[in-house]
Amino acid sequence: MMKLSKFKFNLPPELIALHPATNRDESRLMVVHRNTGKIEHRIFKDLIQFFGKGDVFVMNNTKVFPARLCGNKEKTGAKIEVFLLRELNPSLRLWDVLVDPARKIRIGNKLYFGKDESMVAEVIDNTTSRGRTLRFLYDGTHDKFKEDLYALGETPLPRYIERPVEPEDAERYQTIYATEEGAVVAPAAGLHFSRELMRRLEIKDSKFVFLTVHSGLGNYREIDVEDLSKHKIDSEQILINLDVVTAVNKAIDSGRRVCAVGTSVMRAIETAVSTDKHLKEYDGWTNKFIFLPYEFSVANAMITNFHPPLSTLLMMAASFCGYDLLMKAYQVAIQENYRFCAYGDAMLIL
Repeated sequence: MMKLSKFKFNLPPELIALHPATNRDESRLMVVHRNTGKIEHRIFKDLIQFFGKGDVFVMNNTKVFPARLCGNKEKTGAKIEVFLLRELNPSLRLWDVLVDPARKIRIGNKLYFGKDESMVAEVIDNTTSRGRTLRFLYDGTHDKFKEDLYALGETPLPRYIERPVEPEDAERYQTIYATEEGAVVAPAAGLHFSRELMRRLEIKDSKFVFLTVHSGLGNYREIDVEDLSKHKIDSEQILINLDVVTAVNKAIDSGRRVCAVGTSVMRAIETAVSTDKHLKEYDGWTNKFIFLPYEFSVANAMITNFHPPLSTLLMMAASFCGYDLLMKAYQVAIQENYRFCAYGDAMLIL
């Protein structure tokens, strides 16, 4: 069995990136060659040297929304943080949320948001120990409700970025091609792409296709079992349309590179694979957890960031790269002061 403890390593806290690189495409890029074990040190815009005519990048076009709200509980005025996970019913204004501290919140409690406490929500269900269903009490149109709700929220930076949210985060904790609202976690591998780099790759006849995975907080949940086969990850919603399927299968058939940009994309395409190892259309949910040993069917290249110890993201990267080579690459990354996590540097696995 593959054990959790194999993914433990010492990550110096100062290597966790608290801010993004000044320019998206100038973060560092480690290139790892699976066939030779060679490791190269580049910058992200050097990607252009590894891709060309007929190669396909599969990107996640999910859009992060300002999911973190600060409110007050009725009567006591206690401060409550509400993390919006997803909208359950637009007409009833029902949302699936996490609340902190959870122990103070009961069914029937009202929460108030905003300086004038004009946004009010009522707790109508306890779904898990921390999870709740809130009903927002709001009379206007749905569009106006969303606009007012999001104006109160802030960019949901991961907890390990231990600093206040800054104005630039609204833009930088988002890919430049984000169009489909629904994520509370940015697809970090895609944060490195600039418009200029994408244009230069298109001039070389590389192609970009976009699927949607609404990334949730499940990737950050602690794993509490040593045997990874016993770990269950949260389901995420994915949509893969015909344009993506056609482009990817053409690249597979012509022996070109299919590059999964990020772990969310890799999970999606491995969920939607047919028996003949081609991609198929998909509209639904996935809770696929990829860990060693695993045989990949679609992508033959992957871009990913440097992940924290004991994370499901690290386990997927190791499955694609090979355990020994990936862990060696991580030791090199630490020696060379690569920056880790969402705002950190990137790795290209070929």
